Amino acid sequence: MSDPFDVLAALIRVDRTPDLAAAARSLAAAGVPVFPCEPDGKRPLTRRGFLDATSDPEQVAAWWSRNPDANIGLPTGARSGVVAVDVDVHGPIDGRVAWRRASAAGLVDGAGLLVRTPTGGAHAYFPAAPGAEQRSWQAAGAGVDFRGDGGYIIAPPSRRTIDSVARRYEIADIAAHSIGPVEAARLRDFLDPRPAAPARSDGAAATVDAERLAAWVAGRGEGERNRGLFWAACRLAEHGTPPTDALDALGPAAAEAGLSEREIATTVRSAYRATQPAPEPAAAGRTSSADRWCSRSATSPVASAGRTGL
Repeated sequence: MSDPFDVLAALIRVDRTPDLAAAARSLAAAGVPVFPCEPDGKRPLTRRGFLDATSDPEQVAAWWSRNPDANIGLPTGARSGVVAVDVDVHGPIDGRVAWRRASAAGLVDGAGLLVRTPTGGAHAYFPAAPGAEQRSWQAAGAGVDFRGDGGYIIAPPSRRTIDSVARRYEIADIAAHSIGPVEAARLRDFLDPRPAAPARSDGAAATVDAERLAAWVAGRGEGERNRGLFWAACRLAEHGTPPTDALDALGPAAAEAGLSEREIATTVRSAYRATQPAPEPAAAGRTSSADRWCSRSATSPVASAGRTGL
């Protein structure tokens, strides 16, 4: 893992450099792994994306000699030694509101750099937590993403054209205080709290809890819909809800969030397999409930939701 303070210092040195190829070579020379992304965009230009990131000067020079205007991708997490909180400003969702809430709660005090993005948002860079994996996640409703292990960020001085104007990723603030890791799991729970898990019981109380989980699933945005459905299905499985009832409760909500019938059935089935022990093999000639519970019948709520375009 690269030293996070060396990475932050290297980003400061290349900030606002007009030559992207020179900036990429400078970062690589400082030991920062990088990879090329499409000019004026975010899509990786290498086959494996951030997995191809390297600080090898010859490879980096070769990449940018072929695409001198390529934006600079920086893998986050253990690969680079830094993680980032991505504050988005898109349409009605302004992540800066959630960022201010998290800042007031003292959850993002350790940021080393604040980079202004071309769309008006920000990337806050933190040292990666030593010896701990912090996976990337999204809190779409809050307009905040976390870029950690398994993710990447577009680094300064990359650029994009917004409203016909070329704009750069550029450093807006450098920490004048102590720098430290961000507690990513705690931040996520603060920004996107999970609903209370349903109690194991019969009757109306269990129905209300399932409805609360379903409402939460329906509100998941792109990138977190499968994960949200999986989590909710696991909660129902842990509290003894039959898989058919879980599909009935969560299927329409997941369809409303944008998942297909097949994705819903596969995700809920995976949740039950992960949470409950495998059933005993069914007797010959007989289908077990575990085998048939996710079948797509014409009367299933998931199939109906799919036909109505939800």
